[in-house]
Amino acid sequence: MGLKFCAPASLFLLLSLPAFAYGWGVDGHAIICQIAQERLSESAAAAVEDLLPNYAKNNLSSLCTWADRVKFRYRWSSPLHYIDTPDGLCTYDYDRDCKDEDGVKGRCVSGGITNYTNQLLDYGNSSSESQYNLTEALLFLAHLMGDVHQVWDDNIVETAEERFYDDNVEEFTEAIKQNITGEWSDQVVKWEKCSNNKVACPDVYASESIEAACDWAYKDVKNNTQLEDRYFLSRLPVVNLRLAEGGVRLAATLNRIFG
Repeated sequence: MGLKFCAPASLFLLLSLPAFAYGWGVDGHAIICQIAQERLSESAAAAVEDLLPNYAKNNLSSLCTWADRVKFRYRWSSPLHYIDTPDGLCTYDYDRDCKDEDGVKGRCVSGGITNYTNQLLDYGNSSSESQYNLTEALLFLAHLMGDVHQVWDDNIVETAEERFYDDNVEEFTEAIKQNITGEWSDQVVKWEKCSNNKVACPDVYASESIEAACDWAYKDVKNNTQLEDRYFLSRLPVVNLRLAEGGVRLAATLNRIFG
């Protein structure tokens, strides 16, 4: 999915890919990680602080785009940031869709979340030193949890910041947090739950994003269509909701991992 928002008053849409392949950008990911870190249990907060490098100063959001920055060094990680679904379909199926260009299964954002969740379950295992780099596992998980909730690219986040929050990501974050404890408070428990006692449920989140792309991002638009405020303003509430869900679910997943 490629959605490009170029200016506040005139939004230009490019539809090229069949799945969500672009991330939230620095600010979108930071919003998700800041929401999540403030919702951690005591044990999860301690584990996150322990795993974060010292230079992060216990600020997960400062490294929430680390996984994007290392894609050129860890070239194998690129397919873990998205899911490529068939053209014309508004559904996601793990067996059909979660694979890389070579057809290797599990090589998509959903598979990445599952992998790094399982790695982090090794934290605190006193029987032996973990075989995994758990700091990197944490940073991958935090970022990919944002990616799996992404429907539009970062330009819609930046446009919202410019128009409504004076280019201040902290104010944007605070507005979403107020909705979590206010307007959406009755939905939060449902967001946090994971079926069948699973630690993470990325396939559920991926299915939601694919459906949102069809219902909102692509609905009633064509390739190379000039989009005006009506499109932006009607889609922004969905963007805010996905950012909120991403933050709440990242926290819930870390809370389940670290007890």
